[in-house]
Amino acid sequence: MTATWKADELGPVKVVFLRPMPHMTAAVVVDNVALGPAIGGVRMTPTASVAEVARLARAMTLKNAAAGLPHGGGKSGVRRAATMDGVSRDQEMRAFARAIEQLTDYIPGPDMGTDEGCMAVVHDEIGRAVGLPSVLGGIPLDELGATGYGLACCADALAADKVIDLDGARAVVQGFGAVGSHAARALAGRGARIIAVSDVQGAVYREEGLDVEDLLAAKKAGRPVAGFPGGAAVERDEILWLECELLVPAAGPDVFTGENAGRVRAKTILQGANIPATAAAERIFHERHVLTVPDIVANAGGVICAAVEYQGGTRAQAFAAIEEKIGANTAELIDRLAASDALPRQAATEMAMTRIRTATAYRRRF
Repeated sequence: MTATWKADELGPVKVVFLRPMPHMTAAVVVDNVALGPAIGGVRMTPTASVAEVARLARAMTLKNAAAGLPHGGGKSGVRRAATMDGVSRDQEMRAFARAIEQLTDYIPGPDMGTDEGCMAVVHDEIGRAVGLPSVLGGIPLDELGATGYGLACCADALAADKVIDLDGARAVVQGFGAVGSHAARALAGRGARIIAVSDVQGAVYREEGLDVEDLLAAKKAGRPVAGFPGGAAVERDEILWLECELLVPAAGPDVFTGENAGRVRAKTILQGANIPATAAAERIFHERHVLTVPDIVANAGGVICAAVEYQGGTRAQAFAAIEEKIGANTAELIDRLAASDALPRQAATEMAMTRIRTATAYRRRF
């Protein structure tokens, strides 16, 4: 892994390089613990870098603070060689768990490339993980769609402030996975018209609106969205440039850049993925009056659910907390934007920083 990351007064407080087993490397970034032990997902991809993990860890610090959670932010990135194809996921996750056992200020959760089953293995090894299967007393945030539900709560708050009208709103969802599929279902249930969705293999489009329940059934059967008979197959990334009221990027980071942001024709963007747009892209959106609700507000449903689970709460309490916290934070963000010309991320970051600074004042300085 490349060893490059930015540091400032917030952190990171700890960057740890690991070699859990032969042909596997990992990095854990504990960004800030002023509010409590860091919560953040374990991302297992072939391209994970420390710079990306550090950016994601900082996003978690701000997200947890903005949501009013008693947790700091952290993240893990795991890279495995192709030569490990004969090694089971159980072995990989147990090795990773043992490697982070002493990092007690970091609580791992599921992320890209890992799931509830992976967290069950980590918890079995070291007794510390969130996003566990329900059979183990957890609240499986991906299975229940906590992050997608939170995105819909964000849309509800925008509708309440007359920023958008959900009834008949055209919505595009990039990434029909654990986040995007649940977001599409929740938005459709609120009256939005889901006109396009994509997965890693392609995309499907229908101006009149896709039948989300049929699409979910096809996904459960293992069929790619491009083969869905209820719409027309289109190039995977072409849906990003469709005219719509709501655009939900729920795939990987840095989808929108300074080079392509001008092509976006959405009126509002709800960031379902972590850091889906570069700073340059967000400036362009702002200049073009495209409202972008940043990830640290819009997609906090998953970590809110994880925090409730960690405290021993129920799924009903988790979903109530998601609705309350994301609704309140979205409303506060809109009020801040109305009072200044700040970019949405700047306004959301200031919300989080106010809470972090207050908590830091109570911590020992010697």
